[in-house]
Amino acid sequence: MRLGFSPFNAELPYSEAFRLASEHGLFLEVAYDLHEALPALPSAEELKAMGRAYGVGFTLHLPFVDLNPASLIPSVQRLSTERLLRALDFGAKLEAEVGVLHTGQVPLRHPMALQAAREALEKTLSALLPLPFPVALENLALSPHDLVQGVEGLAGVLQAFPEYGFCLDVGHALVELGPQGPLLYQALKGRLIHLHLHDNHGTRDDHLPIGAGKVPWEALRPLFSGFKGTAALEVTGGLEGLRTSLRRLGTLVLGP
Repeated sequence: MRLGFSPFNAELPYSEAFRLASEHGLFLEVAYDLHEALPALPSAEELKAMGRAYGVGFTLHLPFVDLNPASLIPSVQRLSTERLLRALDFGAKLEAEVGVLHTGQVPLRHPMALQAAREALEKTLSALLPLPFPVALENLALSPHDLVQGVEGLAGVLQAFPEYGFCLDVGHALVELGPQGPLLYQALKGRLIHLHLHDNHGTRDDHLPIGAGKVPWEALRPLFSGFKGTAALEVTGGLEGLRTSLRRLGTLVLGP
């Protein structure tokens, strides 16, 4: 397992993030939304050059702010596709190893609306092909408006789109399905290419440091021990939150 972290969640500037990543042999998970909203941030080419200087690689969280690839409104779905395509181009220039994609929401839970949203999502996912680098669909279900709910729901999308992988977000799984949630999603481990690691108390997506909540880390040891992909810490608490998470990851998950 290759480990990295999100400077966005840790609220670290790139200068500090690159130093920490280099110190611990980590990659950085870049939040594309920040670069789209704040054009003064480094370009993909500039980040790539910084990464080479520090010996640091990248993954990319594709946009999700004000974005809905499953929108019932055709113009919104088209704009979401355009933004995702721009993000994929950014990631290709960055030489990102993996991208993470949210699957969208539908606030109208009417059967006709749900069917239309599923068709919109399929249209978006098809429009992104061929993928310039691996992209993982992330488990969400943090809101009743999220289109894809539960292990079976995500399994259905992955079955329809074999070009995509799976990103297990253990914190999301805990909020959605309780203490067994992160374990239940191991049913999709055959498609697993990326992990999001953070903690919470099971009621909301707090992004706490590892061990500060109720994620059953020790029970996840079998998954981690055989996993050859990438895993990004999405924890708050700045440098201390990251250092604490690295220590606890070693004892709770990777230890004997």
